[in-house]
Amino acid sequence: MSKSTVITRKDMKEPDKFQEAATQAASWLASRKRHVLVAGAVAVVVILVVAIAALVQGRRQAAAGSAGAELLVTLAAPVGPDAVPGAPGPSFPTDEAKQRAIVAAADRLLAGHPGTGPGDLALLSKGDAHYALREWDAAKDAYEKFLAAAPRKDSLRFGALEGLALITEAKGDLDGAAKAYERMAKDAPGFADRADLERARVLQQAGKGAEAKAILAGFAKNHEKSVLVAEAAQRLAGLGGQ
Repeated sequence: MSKSTVITRKDMKEPDKFQEAATQAASWLASRKRHVLVAGAVAVVVILVVAIAALVQGRRQAAAGSAGAELLVTLAAPVGPDAVPGAPGPSFPTDEAKQRAIVAAADRLLAGHPGTGPGDLALLSKGDAHYALREWDAAKDAYEKFLAAAPRKDSLRFGALEGLALITEAKGDLDGAAKAYERMAKDAPGFADRADLERARVLQQAGKGAEAKAILAGFAKNHEKSVLVAEAAQRLAGLGGQ
């Protein structure tokens, strides 16, 4: 997303502008979703999309939607030299400071509005913030609570599912990470191609090259419309496959 895209408090009340922002964020996310441990840029986009959906629903849950605005402003806030002059809302000197502020804003929202769309946003926000801070157990707890609370067909459940896989990998459990990516492919079929690609990667790292090659060899057939087909073929060639 362009750094020039600024969502103001006025825009939060205009569904057309929210829809435009959602489309931009989803497009950016689909082409760039990768590991986000360092800067957390993609995590912000994931949460921004969830925030948009939650706050639009907040038109039917006015109080919760209004409370969610504070969290959205914090999520969209710039950090350090990337701050946009004259932009509304806060800015932060470091990414750590921003992540801490996100956790605090999420906790305030959850305290007053649990079980709402914005409340689900708060859980996913906490998970991504704790993940960016390398606080694995706290991130896992938030992601699992989000998955328990969010509707089964929520299109952004993949964010929490992938987060759980990344946490398991970060802890050194490659077999567990492979199983988590397998779960992601099943529970978030719209992102099954990414899940399979990442599953093959961790299996290779775990010394299970044959299993990784099998996944990559069947990738084009299983995900024929995926933009990741070429990348899968490239990885397969690197493993000595055809």
